[in-house]
Amino acid sequence: MKKIVLTLVAVFCASMLANSQVVSAQTSSSDTNTGKKVPSVTLKTVDGKSFNTADLENGGKPIIVSFWALWCKNCIKELTAINDVYADWQEETGVTLYAVSIDDAQRNANVKSFANSKGWDYEILLDSNQDFKRAMNVGNIPHTFVLNGKGEIVWQHTSYMDGAENELFEVVKKVAKGQSVKQ
Repeated sequence: MKKIVLTLVAVFCASMLANSQVVSAQTSSSDTNTGKKVPSVTLKTVDGKSFNTADLENGGKPIIVSFWALWCKNCIKELTAINDVYADWQEETGVTLYAVSIDDAQRNANVKSFANSKGWDYEILLDSNQDFKRAMNVGNIPHTFVLNGKGEIVWQHTSYMDGAENELFEVVKKVAKGQSVKQ
């Protein structure tokens, strides 16, 4: 009986440790990008124009860069949740969001109509070769970055759970006020 109880306790502890590592990985990824500027990569807009990521700019106000794809349900949930409050966020902080689709070239044709159908008022960029994704060390999506007014990465997170947009907005408000943000 002791062996069974000890085995169960060991399994429970190992499970709790693994779950805490997963939650930690979802809410804040490595700081390899923090404090760095966004790398220069040429992408396309949904209108087919070239856009260099080094030109991400918002007049000294915060920027959100969100990597997503049409097939990613959590990405769509996150961007839709943000869209519901985006106008208020912009009014309060001046934030701009760039939604970077990592869909392949075949699916790119659907990105603009999909975003329009959702009513997303974001700048949509296409990273069909995933060059920007690699340059930003993005593994899993959704992967969201916050940049300060100088264009430096100050915060990032991966995955999405209902309500996570509230934490994102708290970060954006701090950045808008020039306050430091902890991962």
